[in-house]
Amino acid sequence: MVDTEGTIRLTVAQAIIRYLAQQFIEVDGERVRLFGGGFGIFGHGNVTCLGEALYDHREELPLYRGQNEQGMGFAAAAYTKYHLRQRIMFCTASAGPGTANLLTAAALAHANRLPMLMLCGDTFLTRLPDPVLQQLEHFGDPTFGLNDAFKSVSRYWDRITHPAQIIQSLPAAIATMLDPADCGPAFLALPQDVQGWAYDYPVEMFEPCLHSIRRQAPDEGELERAVLALKSAKRPMIIAGGGVQYSRAVAELTQFAERHAMPVVETIAGRANMLDTHPLNIGPIGVTGSDSANAIAEEADVIIAVGTRLQDFTTGSWTAFARDAQFVSVNAARHDAGKHRSLPVVGDAKLTLAALNERLADYKAPQSWTEQAASHRKTWTAYVAENVSPNGADGNNRPNSYAQAIGVVNALCGPRDRVVAAAGGLPAEVTANWRTLDIGTVDVEFGFSCMGYEIAGGWGARIAQSEKEPEGDTIVFTGDGSYLLMNSDIYSSVLSKKKLIVLVLDNGGFAVINKLQNNTGNESFNNLLKDAPTIPQAFAVDFASHARAMGAYAELVGDARELAEAFKRAKQADRTYVIVMNVDAYEGWTAQGHAWWEVGTPHISDHASIRDAHVEQESTRPRQRKGV
Repeated sequence: MVDTEGTIRLTVAQAIIRYLAQQFIEVDGERVRLFGGGFGIFGHGNVTCLGEALYDHREELPLYRGQNEQGMGFAAAAYTKYHLRQRIMFCTASAGPGTANLLTAAALAHANRLPMLMLCGDTFLTRLPDPVLQQLEHFGDPTFGLNDAFKSVSRYWDRITHPAQIIQSLPAAIATMLDPADCGPAFLALPQDVQGWAYDYPVEMFEPCLHSIRRQAPDEGELERAVLALKSAKRPMIIAGGGVQYSRAVAELTQFAERHAMPVVETIAGRANMLDTHPLNIGPIGVTGSDSANAIAEEADVIIAVGTRLQDFTTGSWTAFARDAQFVSVNAARHDAGKHRSLPVVGDAKLTLAALNERLADYKAPQSWTEQAASHRKTWTAYVAENVSPNGADGNNRPNSYAQAIGVVNALCGPRDRVVAAAGGLPAEVTANWRTLDIGTVDVEFGFSCMGYEIAGGWGARIAQSEKEPEGDTIVFTGDGSYLLMNSDIYSSVLSKKKLIVLVLDNGGFAVINKLQNNTGNESFNNLLKDAPTIPQAFAVDFASHARAMGAYAELVGDARELAEAFKRAKQADRTYVIVMNVDAYEGWTAQGHAWWEVGTPHISDHASIRDAHVEQESTRPRQRKGV
């Protein structure tokens, strides 16, 4: 009740949730809640106070019950990625192991520059009942606890020790999460006693607030230097990263490339910036890229990198480019814009591309260069068509592979179907072989390359997808390793009626790491189940039966032909559908398109194969561009 002083008495938990319910943002001309809701698992650290507050706002802020806090965080990350960081989910977890389970998800969100809000229980501020259940005691510092671990994986971190602090802390957390340069997870540690303390909050704090995401205009001097470099280019190239989509700058990227005849390559996060069929789309670049993109990267003299942090899988650990190539980096974050001797243009991608487009006027890349790039892409397209085929050149069936499964799904899915993958061999295979049918339909989580994201992330993406008029399916590619690590959100998807189509491709263990192990001269050891010395006799998991036990439809298929028929059934199904196919651990990997990747190899070894592999690995190092 509001008193005569213009204040309202609420607990800390009630005030936090009431505040979140009054935050709005305009998306595509529609005013919507900034927070689409949250994910929660209750325990003694959040059920009594935060739980009470969330119950009273369950209509405005729907709370999805997770099965594992790490999965909740993955789902929140995928949700905001779908919404291009314009909408956010919160996660609430209990003090102790519940909160600890969120740590990996927070790291994933931090690495991928994705906003999510964590509302986590903490030990009692008064310390009267100490030590309490699940409390970590640090003998020399009683203020230091589990929640301090989140400082390294949060863009904003605070421990609320007085009710008045949230008047400042909540707006600061939201401002951080919506900042295009500093975007990432925010963490609020909420001591169990403080959550229930009451305070007279100003009524104005709970008035509806409409947010917008800042668009920073580029500096004129930086634009001028970038234009001079681009006008001098004989072999220019554009690297399109995930920031292009977050800036909603896909149209500007396309217009810029078309007007100036510049070939475009995509990062993993930037997949689906352009349609597969666009003549200037030369393919994905880097370690998990394409021969076409990597071929032009080696020759490009001026490279404009838009919305990318230039991760090592993009740059081939900085061997993918000529050492004297000039980078022009367009990025909202100063930290990213200045990497590797780039001419930085700090600013919003949409505004910056428009400004560069105008200033470059009638400049066009030489026709011979654009044609050369297109020729490389034509060759790569033919390779992908052959690579995803279940039949070899002799017409005989080849061993089942990731690429074949990707090809089957790609041929049968609709343009607005969303693909989710992460970790293991599938990010490389999806990145190289997927042919984009529509803009913004690919989510390959490779910033943190986190096993377990696939199904949980698919669930979060599906929640976001279903908030609009239904527009296609959410399709998850996962390996057997990731499935075993985290599969419980199949159950979540069935319970919440958020249908997924999950492809479980079983290669008998951690096959891609076994491949890396072998490629560096090592014997297979502890990656494939059959090579684990502590497993006397490995056996296959019945993934289909396991998925059915969680309420999903599921079936095991034998080959690509059966997969196609099963996928058609999955498209027609009314709930989550899991399709399992065994794939070969050794054969069928995409053999082309790889740039060099720096991995640590032994400088000395008793094994000749390891010594030889080390020499071969180091032979590429002279090409490595130094970051000075």
